[in-house]
Amino acid sequence: MIQYILECIAFQLVFLVIYDFFLKRETFFQWNRFYLLSTFLLSLLLPFVKIEAFKTTVEQPYIEYGEELWGVNNALVLGAQEPTGIDISWQTVLFVSGALVATLLLAYKLRQLYLLGTKGDRISFKEFTQILIPNSNMAFSFFKSIFIGDKVSKTDYTNIIAHELVHIKQGHSWDLLFFELMRIVGWFNPLVYIYQNRISELHEFIADAKVAKNNKNEQYQLLLSQVFQTQNISFINHFFKSSLIKKRIVMLQKSQSKSVFKLKYLALVPLILGMLFYTSCENDDKNSLEDNENIITVSSVDNLSEEEETKVYARLKSLADSEEAWSLRVEDSENSLKFESTKDDVFVSGINNEPVRAKMTIGNNGSPKYFKNFMPSAGKPYDWKKIYREENLVPFTYADEVPVFPGYENENDLKACFQQNIQKHIGKHFKYPEEAQKQGIQGRVSIMFTIDEDGSIVDIRKRGPHELLENEAVRIIEKLPRMTPGSYEGKTVKVPFSLPITFKLEQAGFSPSSTDDIYAQMQKEQIAKLSTEAQIAYGNSVAFKEVEIPPVFPGCENVDNIQDCFQKSVYRHISENFRYPQDAQERRIQGRVLVIFLMDTSGNITHISTRGPDESLEKEAERIISKLPKMTPGQNDGVAVNVPYSIPIAFKLQ
Repeated sequence: MIQYILECIAFQLVFLVIYDFFLKRETFFQWNRFYLLSTFLLSLLLPFVKIEAFKTTVEQPYIEYGEELWGVNNALVLGAQEPTGIDISWQTVLFVSGALVATLLLAYKLRQLYLLGTKGDRISFKEFTQILIPNSNMAFSFFKSIFIGDKVSKTDYTNIIAHELVHIKQGHSWDLLFFELMRIVGWFNPLVYIYQNRISELHEFIADAKVAKNNKNEQYQLLLSQVFQTQNISFINHFFKSSLIKKRIVMLQKSQSKSVFKLKYLALVPLILGMLFYTSCENDDKNSLEDNENIITVSSVDNLSEEEETKVYARLKSLADSEEAWSLRVEDSENSLKFESTKDDVFVSGINNEPVRAKMTIGNNGSPKYFKNFMPSAGKPYDWKKIYREENLVPFTYADEVPVFPGYENENDLKACFQQNIQKHIGKHFKYPEEAQKQGIQGRVSIMFTIDEDGSIVDIRKRGPHELLENEAVRIIEKLPRMTPGSYEGKTVKVPFSLPITFKLEQAGFSPSSTDDIYAQMQKEQIAKLSTEAQIAYGNSVAFKEVEIPPVFPGCENVDNIQDCFQKSVYRHISENFRYPQDAQERRIQGRVLVIFLMDTSGNITHISTRGPDESLEKEAERIISKLPKMTPGQNDGVAVNVPYSIPIAFKLQ
């Protein structure tokens, strides 16, 4: 969007410079009116126009990359329920605020005009409605209404009415109102105001020239030289506007421009062609992620985060589905990858390893290794046949015979069979790491491995949000059986394969059944980090499920099951006070925060301890728990005791 706005402003500036230096002083007023209106509209449309014949590619120092290495497979996804959030940028707030102010100003001006109309006497004529304003010598028109003061002399009245009728007949109010609306949409663009000013003065030149033909020129100039009252409204046609009087007299005295000077307008042809050439050319450096998203800046090209990989793939897939030529660059401070549209059978793979038709090239700074997300050979043209000759490695897609799971040698579609067996294998051996569950860790692990010439699994590579998940993914792949190796041109070869394994917690919420179990596992490591006073207090406490009379949440005094009422009340309290930290939303931080707190012998909430994936989530969990009301303390043998309680609070984004 920013790129579009800048192009519009640049085109408008060029058109206005041409007008002010070459056309403004000519007496081709109708031509100039058409010029101003058409060039403004052109400035809005030209950025969208792409002419195939003008298209070219700006050369960049990139090296070509050929075919995909990744197999097509979607591993395991466990369902999750996630809350929604609203993300509004400050740029949007600023734009809407400015447009709202401009709209209010327009409404205020219209109200001024309406109130002025209610004060005057209306007289309807065939071509216009006259509104006579008492105690005034103003004169202006708005659409088919002419506002004129009762102090205007009868001698001047005829010329003024004739002048304003020209505005009415030629629809000048439509021009001004159009630019008034453009001031709402483009309130930040100073050139809109200049365009409106130029068209307004041009209207006066047109009307003056028309009236001067039918009236005595000297008498009309004398009328203009007088000082009259004006109304400061930008979208009405003023007869008496002091800043314009001198220009209007000069234009009346000016001789009619020679017809040959109309050739100046032909300068528009090469000018517009140049603009079309500019908008049609592909320039990789002209877009940013916030504009057309043809440049995506990431933290590390060699190791994209899950969010970055999703963003790149979504953009790639969207571009690949279009029929137009396109390019996309993914870059960090050192490396860059370039993706381009192509009609050749070349692909890249993204999320879920779905192949996308695109040519991929690597910047000269690319490190000489496989990229973890895209994995081409860097620093030189990627030629899989050359790698086959040198390393005996063939992409899964191009193997004549892909590796085969034991017992499936006679299947018709061995590629589909291989992928199905991978799915079954993962489903059979999948175990969500217990510690990862406790810490609320989830996400997708991208894993790549090679089936060697002897059918064994080698060279396992992984990338994921946490080591716990990466290790589990590697464990699953290491359990793959020895296979019948793949082959190419009758020769046994190495075949690389990759897939994502998604770890998702089953629900976003609280786990009432696991509180004491979690507390038992957490207490040593988490309580050990607390102050000595807190450690002593926890050491002298009685577990929630073991205390004779558990702490009583206000309102649970007369229920049969105090523990159940307590837990439900705590969950309700969390739901009512839950706020997802804005900073965590912007950084896409999510996960589970484990909270321990102590209800002391007075029923107060003390010694809150939190453990989670990010400090912002920990602070929010602590804030929620600190707002718990004072409880009736728990008791053992009729004596009030300290009672600890622990609970997981899940933060999940959509």
